Amino acid sequence: MSHQETHRSKNIGWLRAAVLGANDGLISTSSLVVGVAAAQSERAPILLAATAGLVAGALSMAAGEYVSVSSQSDTEEADLALERRELAANPDFELAELSGIYEERGLTKELAAQVALQLTAHDALAAHARDELGHSHATRARPIQAALSSAAAFAVGAALPLVLVIFVPLSGLSTSVIAASLVLLVVLGAVAAQLGGAPRWRGAMRVAFWGAVAMAATALVGKVFGTVV
Repeated sequence: MSHQETHRSKNIGWLRAAVLGANDGLISTSSLVVGVAAAQSERAPILLAATAGLVAGALSMAAGEYVSVSSQSDTEEADLALERRELAANPDFELAELSGIYEERGLTKELAAQVALQLTAHDALAAHARDELGHSHATRARPIQAALSSAAAFAVGAALPLVLVIFVPLSGLSTSVIAASLVLLVVLGAVAAQLGGAPRWRGAMRVAFWGAVAMAATALVGKVFGTVV
């Protein structure tokens, strides 16, 4: 009988990058628009700031994710290389080490030795990577995927305030950006929580709260330093 289960952990890589990118794009660009709009009353500087924020933010997210996840990938590869050398140099010790791991997890000494022997015969490196190092396919570092998903998500999140700058009258721009951003942040937070198996209201309120704080802070900066700008 075929039995398949869908676990949320397989989405952890792209989900983390996508949620982070979308939230950052929406919050940072909306905050930028609100801050610049509070400082002066012409559309062109606000549009320029929003566009520059989208482009620079997307590239920054991509670069940051790529460097960060590449470091994780390098560490994983270094661990695998070390384990490969140890398996070649001292296979008996590595077999005993694997058997000890299974025994600590609750198997009898005899059964642990049998399991370790069979898994070593099948794929010794994979067995040690999974059970000694904690590596798995679901959590494996994927730098390019993380970079592209972060950049795309940031651009999607930043697109809302940019569109509002283009089409909404300046007199109601700040209010429109704040209101629309908070609504979308609630949606994003709820969706992310749902995909991750957490309570939707908690994720929604958490994201919306910090988005409101960011926009309020930049609006205050624009008001205070607007005459200087």
